[in-house]
Amino acid sequence: MSQTANNLAAYCWSIADLLRGDFKQSQYGRIILPFTLLRRMECVLADSKDKVLAEHERVKALKLPEEAQEKLLLRASGLAFFNTSKMDLGKLGEAGIKANLESYLQGFSRDAREIFEYFNVAEFVGQLNDANLLYKVVQKVRATDLSPTAVSNHDMGLVFEELIRRFAESSNETAGEHFTPRDIVRLTTALVFMEDDDALSGDAVIRTIYDPTAGTGGFLSSGMEYLYELNPSARLVPYGQELNPESYAICKADMLIKGQAVGNIKLGNTLSNDQLFADRFDYMLSNPPFGVDWKKIEGDIRKEAARGYAGRFGAGLPRVSDGSLLFLLHLISKLRDAKSGGGRIGIILNGSPLFTGGAGSGESEIRRYILEADLLEAIVALPTDMFYNTGIATYVWVLSNKKAAARKGKVQLINGVNLYGKMRKSLGSKRNEMSEDDIRTITRCFGAFETVDARELDKPAEVKSNRGRQSDNPKADTAKTFASKIFPTHAFGYRRVTVERPLRESFQFSDERLATLRFANKPLDMPMQWVYEKFAEGWTDEPDCPLYGVLGEHEEAIRKHLKTHFSELKEAKVKELLDAATWRNQKRVLLKARQLQARIGTAQCDDMNTYEMVLTRAYLDADIRLDAGEKKQIQAAVSWKNPAAAKVIKKTHKNTTPNPLFGLFAVAGKTVEYEADSDLRDYENVALDPSQPVDALVDTYFRREVLPHVADAWIDSSKRDPKDNEVGLVGYEIPFNRHFYVYQPPRDLTEIDADLDAVSAEIMQLLREVHS
Repeated sequence: MSQTANNLAAYCWSIADLLRGDFKQSQYGRIILPFTLLRRMECVLADSKDKVLAEHERVKALKLPEEAQEKLLLRASGLAFFNTSKMDLGKLGEAGIKANLESYLQGFSRDAREIFEYFNVAEFVGQLNDANLLYKVVQKVRATDLSPTAVSNHDMGLVFEELIRRFAESSNETAGEHFTPRDIVRLTTALVFMEDDDALSGDAVIRTIYDPTAGTGGFLSSGMEYLYELNPSARLVPYGQELNPESYAICKADMLIKGQAVGNIKLGNTLSNDQLFADRFDYMLSNPPFGVDWKKIEGDIRKEAARGYAGRFGAGLPRVSDGSLLFLLHLISKLRDAKSGGGRIGIILNGSPLFTGGAGSGESEIRRYILEADLLEAIVALPTDMFYNTGIATYVWVLSNKKAAARKGKVQLINGVNLYGKMRKSLGSKRNEMSEDDIRTITRCFGAFETVDARELDKPAEVKSNRGRQSDNPKADTAKTFASKIFPTHAFGYRRVTVERPLRESFQFSDERLATLRFANKPLDMPMQWVYEKFAEGWTDEPDCPLYGVLGEHEEAIRKHLKTHFSELKEAKVKELLDAATWRNQKRVLLKARQLQARIGTAQCDDMNTYEMVLTRAYLDADIRLDAGEKKQIQAAVSWKNPAAAKVIKKTHKNTTPNPLFGLFAVAGKTVEYEADSDLRDYENVALDPSQPVDALVDTYFRREVLPHVADAWIDSSKRDPKDNEVGLVGYEIPFNRHFYVYQPPRDLTEIDADLDAVSAEIMQLLREVHS
């Protein structure tokens, strides 16, 4: 920013001196911004004022609709706005200044009037008037010459941006909601535009830029400023949408001040109500909110996702708790067609979209779509503590559907976490900032598309706290480095293969195991056991015992105990427990099991494959009928998993070739399939390799990494990817930190022992001094 523009911004902000004491610091911007805008608009309209007033008188007589009147008046003004009031800031007077100012504001065209409405100017005008400050503020504002001859649109835009920055920084608690730090904006803008420098340096260049989370318009302004520096004759048409009304007003005002058409700036939720649905853009920049859920608009999102790729969210949906990837899919849907020149995206995301969600999840499917479509160019890791409202790790994703030949099928990861300097004064959570040299380091590396081995940076060491006891041998500082790596897109993909192992079970009709049948299954098992121990006096196991399960006189005590110790038990289950029929049904199962025990015996059997035969023979001999529920409950009571038991056979296949890799084993001349033990189920991630068939890739991995450790394992071939129908679910993740991890060896044990001995000796000396 030039010194003149900086001085002008400082003067405009000096209105805060009048507000101090009567208004909070966080409210200054809400007054200064609209009044500065009002003064600029008044100065811009000065030359066409008389012409507009005359045309207004003529148009009124025609009694046309408001929309038609606006078109005629806009034509008369020759600008994107007008004012039909005969007043200006110099004619408001002092006595009736509030009413006159409100009337003056109502004279503006609809778009301009809307800006002041969303600024809540009427509310602040009333507060200023009550504090006897309105006239003083108006006089202060009107003393500033903001005419186009004195301040160009470009310079006025810089002034307004500086005011927005001061406003954001004066209210740290809300700054991050609508304002992205300028260093991050500058870096992201450079990454998106630099690949097109040649195309943008021509004559009569017209391009579009879009931000679906426009905030106060920082990204849009930065894009226009970048292009202006590169080619002052080029034109960048801004588009945006913003959810927050106040931020929307600031953004729209900023565009108006720059002489841009503000009809392209929309208010509303981009994800549920895309108001620019038919538009496609050359450049897109966005800093969507981190980790914001989309529960409130879930119905709209899922409805559009059901349309598949005919909508924006065909690739998949992330979990409801984090909508960051929805914004990324939205931006991808807005890319200008590659045949028409294509588009580029720069979006700031936290670490979650890199790796959250396993194979088959919405997040993984979105990453899969992006990488398999070869849209991702680079990801840049930023330093922590860069944003006003969070100190977490953040990343800039750069995407394009017009990759250069050298970038096709590849992704560049740039580790810039150490490219920062400490701020003299923190602003909310923002404690670090990137210098122009830091930004240049990243952009040069990106532009050169080069691999950079960890290179030590010339950065000052972190200032450590001197509080507390200091170590005699402090841990050595880790060198601050910068690095870049390039990977093929498939390097981030894998197949999640399900590995099964056979179920091994034993069974035994022992008294202890049968005793559990007296009580129903979970969640009633433990409550019933307590009730039986407490109130079962007089109950017998005779089939017709009239007292068995009758708990009426104990209901109050039982409910009190359940409320204290089993509070999760629902009322329906409580009533079931208190019902005598529940107890009698369970006793009936217990008595049947005892009859079976009399014929089967109490010996342990380690081959569950014989269970069905033994059980059937026993209840036929005893003339007992068991329904499916009773059979299931008895089996659950008498059986248990036993690693020393025989494998449980699920099915014997006829005319089937054995294939141990996929669970078909040759046993005694037959092909056998075993039951899988869910507790032993595991998953293996097999790295993608397009040069090999999937079956061969999985086979090689399984024999090398799994079978040497668990010889009876097999792959569940029914778990297949729905898109290619090959074994295993395809997943994608980008483990950024893993690729740049540098191992730091621990201190030598003798050195640690020496430190411990020294501390122990010091403690003993202090104890001796205390006791002496």
